[in-house]
Amino acid sequence: MLSAFARAFRTPDLRRKLLFTIGVIVIYRVGSFLPTPGVSSKNVQLCIAETSEGNTLLGLINLFSGGALLQLSVFALGIMPYITASIIVQLLRVVIPRFEALHKEGQQGTAKLTQYTRYLTIALAVLQSTTIVTVARSGQLFTGCSVPVIPDSGWVTVVLMVITMTAGTGLIMWFGELITERGVGNGMSLLIFISIAASFPGAMWSIAGGSGGITKFIIVLAVIVLVVALVVFVEQSQRRIPVQYAKRMVGRRMYGGSSTYIPIKINMAGIIPVIFASSLLAVPALIAQFADTTQGWVIWITNNLATPSAPLYNAIFVVLIIFFCYFYTAITFNPDEVADNMKKYGGFIPGIRAGRPTAEYLDFVITRITAPGSVYLAMVALIPTITFIVLGVGTNVPFGGASILIVVGVGLETVKQIESQLQQRHYEGFLK
Repeated sequence: MLSAFARAFRTPDLRRKLLFTIGVIVIYRVGSFLPTPGVSSKNVQLCIAETSEGNTLLGLINLFSGGALLQLSVFALGIMPYITASIIVQLLRVVIPRFEALHKEGQQGTAKLTQYTRYLTIALAVLQSTTIVTVARSGQLFTGCSVPVIPDSGWVTVVLMVITMTAGTGLIMWFGELITERGVGNGMSLLIFISIAASFPGAMWSIAGGSGGITKFIIVLAVIVLVVALVVFVEQSQRRIPVQYAKRMVGRRMYGGSSTYIPIKINMAGIIPVIFASSLLAVPALIAQFADTTQGWVIWITNNLATPSAPLYNAIFVVLIIFFCYFYTAITFNPDEVADNMKKYGGFIPGIRAGRPTAEYLDFVITRITAPGSVYLAMVALIPTITFIVLGVGTNVPFGGASILIVVGVGLETVKQIESQLQQRHYEGFLK
């Protein structure tokens, strides 16, 4: 492994890409600690010390910003507006025929959809930054904090903060595209990876420093290793559907006659169902934050829908994950489109007629394989959180097993890219 890393840095082209990626990541992390103009950094640190991170608002955005949200830094929004915009554009392909036509146009259509995603990212950044600044001004970002995080809450300061946070989101989006173009791996995914991984050392240190720390630390570490092993095993698993291409004459040349397969992963939807489920469950808690805390319905929501340890919260969480697994898989994988493309190029599944029977067979396979995939995703999202609750350490590792799922998934893809580039030059990579 160490010799493979040495070979990677001895290769000029790969070394340049790795150093460029590391440099952009360093700038990104530095920006996560630069306070937004108008924010009292000293008061923010006092509020973080006085309140529990597990009870603060907007925890999902804080996860993807690497803790920058609670710091109210320049990169407070993190990559979350871009993720939301990308998901919305994908969903709009089903509703707006123009988007679906652009998706089928190839590279030119994809570039147009990417441009729409950028515009929507900036619009969402303005909306989210306005919400965060409003919540911070009202004192709801750090409930129970005795000092204001924005000493001067005038309109000039508020507008400057919104512009700064929106510009920070645009800069992060540019960083991600630069890494994808000139670095190693998918830029957006790597920035998410860094944001989540940055919170792990502090979370594990806080577990070790509590009561019964060493024992709880070992148990939590064992659970994390178990979940990582499960994620690696399942994410690498595939159902391979064989495809045979018939021979055909084009002019004087013979084409086709080859055999290949359609790789179908057990978890086709990735982490998206967990993000959707968490976002929906955060809405009632968000509404309750701005209502009178003495009202009955607010107390019920706080006890049942805003507490990760509540049975109803976990039950709804599992149901939403399973639902969104099927929903998102149905959007991203179209059996009719795959069957038409196979028929167009003379491909067929052995034993299955081309056309409609092929689409029905693919739909049957996808439906069957999504069932264990959705259960697996729900297990990964819940096991660490339940372990933390049982041990009495709270939600010290934010977002539970979903954060582990993202870190392992992005890590595997990045290592595969470095591996392929090493094999092109040295015939040997990281994995032997």
